Amino acid sequence: MKSALRTLSSSAISDKALLLSPSAGRVRLPASIEMASATAKNLPRTVFLGVDVGTGSARAGLFNQEGRLLGSSSSPIQIWKEGDCIEQSSTDIWHAVCAAVKTACSLADVTAEEVVGLGFAATCSLVAVDADGSPVSVSFSGDERRNIIVWMDHRAVKQAERINSRSSPVLQYCGGSVSPEMQAPKLLWVKENLKESWSVAFRWMDLSDWLAYRATGDDTRSLCTTSCKWTYLGHAHMQSVNEKDSRNMEACGWDDDFWEEIGLGDVVEGNHAKIGHFQELGLLTGTPVGTSLIDAHAGGVGVMNSLPDADFQSADKTDISRRLVLVCGTSTCHMAVSKDRLFIPGVWGPFWSAMIPEYWLTEGGQSATGALLDYIVENHVVAPLLANRAASQGKSVYELLNNILESMVQELEVPFLAALTEEIHVLPDFHGNRSPVADANSKGMVCGLTLDRSERQLALLYLATVQGIAYGTRHIVEQCNSHGHKIDTLLACGGLAKNLLYIQEHANIVGFPVILPRENESVLLGSAILGAVAAKKYPTLHDAMSVLNAAGQVINPLEDPRVKKYHDVKYRIFRSLYEQQLSYRSMMAEAMQQQ
Repeated sequence: MKSALRTLSSSAISDKALLLSPSAGRVRLPASIEMASATAKNLPRTVFLGVDVGTGSARAGLFNQEGRLLGSSSSPIQIWKEGDCIEQSSTDIWHAVCAAVKTACSLADVTAEEVVGLGFAATCSLVAVDADGSPVSVSFSGDERRNIIVWMDHRAVKQAERINSRSSPVLQYCGGSVSPEMQAPKLLWVKENLKESWSVAFRWMDLSDWLAYRATGDDTRSLCTTSCKWTYLGHAHMQSVNEKDSRNMEACGWDDDFWEEIGLGDVVEGNHAKIGHFQELGLLTGTPVGTSLIDAHAGGVGVMNSLPDADFQSADKTDISRRLVLVCGTSTCHMAVSKDRLFIPGVWGPFWSAMIPEYWLTEGGQSATGALLDYIVENHVVAPLLANRAASQGKSVYELLNNILESMVQELEVPFLAALTEEIHVLPDFHGNRSPVADANSKGMVCGLTLDRSERQLALLYLATVQGIAYGTRHIVEQCNSHGHKIDTLLACGGLAKNLLYIQEHANIVGFPVILPRENESVLLGSAILGAVAAKKYPTLHDAMSVLNAAGQVINPLEDPRVKKYHDVKYRIFRSLYEQQLSYRSMMAEAMQQQ
């Protein structure tokens, strides 16, 4: 085990870790790993390692050939928040990755020889480094440590609005508009506000791509990150490239005219070296996948084939295109795939092979879900008392709130739990609306506040917020299905998926069963699956998913027709809250113009 720990913490990790071969689009394994693969039959275990960097921590997980978690660990990462600016440090993140891997291997008693492949996943944050790979500040503070613009950073709202006003044809693959959470607006913000950093930066990378680069020294970018966050047209390899016609959306990957038009023509110089150039891309059928994935997309890989044996074996239920994966954490990503290219207004995509090979990816999302629940609870006057009681009982605050709600159902004799929020309605757009209205300026709204400062009132506000988040998911599903998808099953993973009240409300409100995976660490499993395929343990990603994905509990919607009627009415109220906000916004804009 000690040799593996030294490998993962060494500055020369490129000599030991997974190496990408840009000339072939495959992976070349170092001698130590190749030997382990060749002699795997003589080893007690074959282990796949997945690494995931989230918003608050770096995590590592080790899985066996049945997809069962052998051991995992997490290490916190630093974050700076100043208004709309949210930043992190790549140096700090790498140290956290190494610490998490060391601890996970130690806890699972896994040796270096047993780890035959690894994969990386991370948030879609933007990393800036110079020609030597050293950090370049993206902060007004000038602090060189702060070289990452975090995915949820909203400093580039105005830049996104300017980009969208040009109506470039490339935007049709982003749901009609770029989000300030994507990379083009953030790059434009840096160019306009941090000129010295802009001149020094040699590479701009998605965090998951940077992790692979830091581990291997290879700058091959992921089709997942570049298609989903950088406007690269991943389906370009399906067509013969006509370099003289960059406006042909079907024949080019990078649309150079788009970057020129928005004022970032300098990033395409030198064969797109600053943002990534491609000889071969990963995620192709039959090709070992060694490139990284965005964390939510790794979650999709880790859970998409998690179907129970009973009741889900009809032709319709086994169709992967009928499933929607909810990766529920700080934010929630809604991942659906289709054989046909489907354009969904306000929903990101379609992205070719960005998650599952030879499928188009549709990506919906809510920018604040877990973060919103934390905000609602932690800013209430009774939060400290509730937290202390939860700690003394060895429970989470949310377990206590769920218990309070159950007791209120009995005391108030309401017909079902959701009915407790009859007078409270929440629009959860506290950090804008990612989809399907794609309005970064949308704000959160709460209807039904009183002067009640009790724990019971906090429990009601918490429940109404959960319901508001679930109504947002229903809105995304309806938008997708009205434009060609046939989603009828949800799969959920991530931290929020451990909260059964949260999952039950989603099942009741959307009206579909929710399948939970056997292993809830689906993002880590998805990352490990990439390593398994890279190690040539499975011929394709589909094969690996079929073996390593497994279903756990299934949460079905309540059959009580009163529940459906109740949520149908509250959903109409939910939709009306945003319409009212637009009306108020227009009224105030008119008033300001008259001054």
